[in-house]
Amino acid sequence: MSTTESESKYQELEKMSVAQLLSNINKEDKIVPYAIEKVIPQIAEVVPKIVNRLHEGGRLFYLGAGTSGRLGIVDASECPPTFGVSPDLVIGLIAGGDSAIRKAKEFAEDDPELGWKDLQNYHISEQDFVIGIAASGTTPYVVGAMEKCSANGIATACICCNNDSPLAHAVDDPIEVIVGPEFVTGSTRMKAGTAQKLVLNMISTATMVRLGRVKGNKMVDMQLSNNKLIKRGIQMLMQELAVTYDEAKELLEKYGSVRNAISNF
Repeated sequence: MSTTESESKYQELEKMSVAQLLSNINKEDKIVPYAIEKVIPQIAEVVPKIVNRLHEGGRLFYLGAGTSGRLGIVDASECPPTFGVSPDLVIGLIAGGDSAIRKAKEFAEDDPELGWKDLQNYHISEQDFVIGIAASGTTPYVVGAMEKCSANGIATACICCNNDSPLAHAVDDPIEVIVGPEFVTGSTRMKAGTAQKLVLNMISTATMVRLGRVKGNKMVDMQLSNNKLIKRGIQMLMQELAVTYDEAKELLEKYGSVRNAISNF
């Protein structure tokens, strides 16, 4: 039996108090960052390959089903406001389409041809990089797409939580984060989902830093889409340029971004 489907270490959950439930879930969650630490070398192999593709005009795709697909979409959707990149640079796809973000589409993940069809809708090419996300490493939607990518010379990686899975064998660079049995047997939205989210954070953030989308430790290209972010931008300029609040606000309004304001000061 795969690790993600193996029996929970905990029995009779319904007899636990709320405090016991929360404490035991937290105990299991603490395993995740240590499991990720073991695969940092594998993640470090992937990031420069993605950076090279994006430098050359390619895109980064995340492909998954269920929780895995939703996590990819979340990470992709946060790149434009955080780093000021085009929404077409990092793209998240989920089995069953956008409607499956809120409500699972029955059997969509079981179609081994559907993932490749979804990628073809974006005119996928050898310039792009695709990461398949599946806790089990067996999801046909993802495995089938990765096999087609490999056959067409498209660089691939995966994030999964079982060793030696079909998905890992289908990609160039497997990232296998083994977090062990879930607190609720088979509920991979828990530790496996947390692991996938953290790895996606690492990949996208490191990639954007290497692309020059961070200055020092600041999001100088962030979209000024709400008052909180405008205030953050003003504070960045005050700190960076040693100007007053009003001066920083005027610069931000004039140039439209922290980076442009600094460049033109």
